[in-house]
Amino acid sequence: MTDYAMSSSGSPGKLNAGILRRKEVMERFSATSLTFPGLVLIALVLLVPVLWLFWLSAFDAAGDLSWANYERMGKSIYVRTFTTTFRIAIIVTVCCAILGYPVAYLMSQAGRRLSLVILLSVLLPFWTSVLVRTYAWLVLLQRTGLINGWLQNWGIIDEPLALVHNELGTIIGMIHVMLPFMILPLYASMKAVDPSLMLAASNCGATPAQAFRQVYFPQTVSGLSSGAGLIFVLCLGFFVTPVLLGGGRTYMWAMQIADNISLYGNWGAASALGVVLVIATALVLLAVQFVLRRAGGTK
Repeated sequence: MTDYAMSSSGSPGKLNAGILRRKEVMERFSATSLTFPGLVLIALVLLVPVLWLFWLSAFDAAGDLSWANYERMGKSIYVRTFTTTFRIAIIVTVCCAILGYPVAYLMSQAGRRLSLVILLSVLLPFWTSVLVRTYAWLVLLQRTGLINGWLQNWGIIDEPLALVHNELGTIIGMIHVMLPFMILPLYASMKAVDPSLMLAASNCGATPAQAFRQVYFPQTVSGLSSGAGLIFVLCLGFFVTPVLLGGGRTYMWAMQIADNISLYGNWGAASALGVVLVIATALVLLAVQFVLRRAGGTK
């Protein structure tokens, strides 16, 4: 009787495999059902506005379908604004990488208490708004500010330096805002590096510089590229800091969009500028993804 039941119902291994498959299907279904509302919400708040942006950019000021909004991108003012935005974004990204790498390295190598102090110092700017931080830099960098006052009191300079209401002040303020976005990904990638690899490289005769260049640094490229991509994308859409610290002399892409809406009421042109920004952002993200894949493949 027992043998007949076993032969008719299948072996225990097949029964267990069937049960596992059913459980796996149910888990996938439950995971999909849980993520579906979030995907719908993302589609509504992200994709719909972007599609609407593309739609508005296809109409001129008279409400007719036209490429006029994109044809004006060849004008000198837009080309100059675009190059200024990209140049500042590149400078800020490079400066954040140069300043952030040593800080992240110190955090990853320091003891628990010192690492916690540095981490809190890095996260502290997030507790205040960008507007407040930008005004603080305005106080520090202006001609009668603290920095110029200290430099004159110490006899380093005779006349106040022009540190604000120009591109230099804009870059300084943007670096301060963006620096944590470089340090945190770098810190995460550095903590994942196996310390025994550096010891093994040293035992194989590599100098500390060679070990760092050939062993340590390649394993932190993923964090470096993630931070660089995030900073570069955010810099493309910066508005508050260039307005306050640039003093209207550093004209960036987001300011061009705002002026087309607030001053001229030209939503089509502003939407076209937004489309260009979205495309540039997508290209940067694709480049970062390519670098991450290459970095992952070389490990």
